[in-house]
Amino acid sequence: MEVLKVGILSCSGEACLGGTISRLATRKVLEEMKMVETVTLCLPLYNAGGTEERNFAKVFPTISVDGCDKLCAKRSTEKYSGSVSGSIDVSRIIGNEHALNTRIIRNKDLKEEHYQMVDKVAGEIVKAISNLNPDSYSGKTFRGCGCGD
Repeated sequence: MEVLKVGILSCSGEACLGGTISRLATRKVLEEMKMVETVTLCLPLYNAGGTEERNFAKVFPTISVDGCDKLCAKRSTEKYSGSVSGSIDVSRIIGNEHALNTRIIRNKDLKEEHYQMVDKVAGEIVKAISNLNPDSYSGKTFRGCGCGD
């Protein structure tokens, strides 16, 4: 039986809370909530020319999780690998004032309200995975994408 895989390309911005929330929510989905096999793709490596990352996103459904409305993860995916299968803008979920907060960016500074934001964003990622068209997996096999095949 073929394993269904989904890539999640998360924001790598470390200057604001939205980036931190996007990465923590992605980790939560990968470690606790996955319904299919999910892998995370590294945005800096992706942008630097990482062929394994880019090839994975060409072959498997990929969801971008951006910390703000610059949508760096989504734009990078579309530039190098084609359309995303889902896109999440954290600032639309937690609000711009929170997403662009530059004072609270490290895990040690997070409070319960921030972890509730993580849960909310993780729920949206799971929803995006649930909404994937089953045909997006059809006939998609690829060796050498760096995803454990």
